[in-house]
Amino acid sequence: MKITAVTCVKNEGPFLLEWIAFNRVIGVTDFLFYSNDCDDGTDSLLDALAQHGIVTHLPNPAQGRNYQMEALKAARQEDIVLDAAWVWIADVDEFLNIHVGDGTIPELVEACGDPQAISLNFQFFANHGVETFSDEPVITQFLHSHNPDIWCDQLAIEVKTLVRHDFPLQYYGAHRPFFRKSIARARYPRWSDGSGNPVPHKFLVAANKRRIRRFPAHGARRFATLNHYALRSLDSYLVKNARGDVNRENRDFDDAYWRDRNDASYLDDSILRYEPRLRAEMAALARLDGIGALHDRCVARHREKIAALLADPGYVALRRTLAEAPTIPPVEARMIEMLEQGLPGP
Repeated sequence: MKITAVTCVKNEGPFLLEWIAFNRVIGVTDFLFYSNDCDDGTDSLLDALAQHGIVTHLPNPAQGRNYQMEALKAARQEDIVLDAAWVWIADVDEFLNIHVGDGTIPELVEACGDPQAISLNFQFFANHGVETFSDEPVITQFLHSHNPDIWCDQLAIEVKTLVRHDFPLQYYGAHRPFFRKSIARARYPRWSDGSGNPVPHKFLVAANKRRIRRFPAHGARRFATLNHYALRSLDSYLVKNARGDVNRENRDFDDAYWRDRNDASYLDDSILRYEPRLRAEMAALARLDGIGALHDRCVARHREKIAALLADPGYVALRRTLAEAPTIPPVEARMIEMLEQGLPGP
């Protein structure tokens, strides 16, 4: 089964080998990377991996606009996508944690009844006090998250989506595909959540713009969840903040973004069952001619960037603010304060 992963990257060099190796373990066969404005060696590492036939690497086609959506539009014309049985659109900090069988995408597809799309809810993994960057697999360092069914004050949580080749596609969204509005109701795609249940109708037809990227997570994670490591270490978060959002111009990550995703109240180490296979696959990639050295260069540049940022008083202050920030998301803190004051909730 040909399964193509499509992603956009900017300065993700230290984390590439883990993400590629993990996705190869779960059954991804092909990779389409779009990169832009990299100065940490990401592009050089991807070029070398492309020479070994591991990935396809293209420059992001966006002209100073929405990087991800322009790339996804272009991806539809690439054979690596057109020839795929399934397309998996995800970011390098997102790992599909499959709970059935050996934890592969074909097994997930079978468990869900072979629908035309499968949307998996995010589960945001907290920093949980990890301050310094370590060149170790991210999935082994961060094992705490929010309650999987509740994020901040939300029961509906965003998703990413596996899309089958025969989905009646109008266009790929970053979180979900959209189908042609002209098709008859009887021909709507068969679309499941991570438990094999049909997705809610409003989500299916994108009837409410505020909910087209999400639906309730309760009962939707039986077969898989999507581990999202948006924070990683505190020092790597500073680099992410300096880089900005790979997907959109003029978007910064601040302490509110950090606090919303740093709820460490729930231990979930289920993804560790992949660790032996992941480390073996990472080692195999690193042994390819030139790959290990290029990975090490990306790691060195990441550390150099951290050192440069920590020479800036503004980033020193931001680091201190984040390290001392409450681990309760702001909206939950406000709700607790109102309850303590005997006021009605928001």
